[in-house]
Amino acid sequence: MNTLIFLGALLSFLGVALGAFGAHALKDKFAEPRYAQNWNTAVQYQMYHALGLIILGTLSSDVLLGETSLLMWAGYLMLAGVIFFSGSLYVLSVTGIKKLGAITPIGGVLFLAAWILVMIEVMS
Repeated sequence: MNTLIFLGALLSFLGVALGAFGAHALKDKFAEPRYAQNWNTAVQYQMYHALGLIILGTLSSDVLLGETSLLMWAGYLMLAGVIFFSGSLYVLSVTGIKKLGAITPIGGVLFLAAWILVMIEVMS
């Protein structure tokens, strides 16, 4: 439980920092306007799933669902999704290496798998 909440808080902190960095330090440095949009999308999805991790940590309390392997796996999949999805968009945005766009959907699939595990857990 505490691990998921900690990871969610860490990703939230980094999301705020990266959002501010993109808006201020990088705003005139992106090679193309779409790279700024990619950066913002990366921050958005990172923040959504950071909050998802905090929710999973809360659901894992003994008062609610308790710690379950499915919720832990969902949390780890969300973390991996942030790394693949948001991470690839961050790097793409600052480097312009378009091949990194091929990695982004892997993160999306990881996000989907995480949410499926949450659905399975709450319905069992």
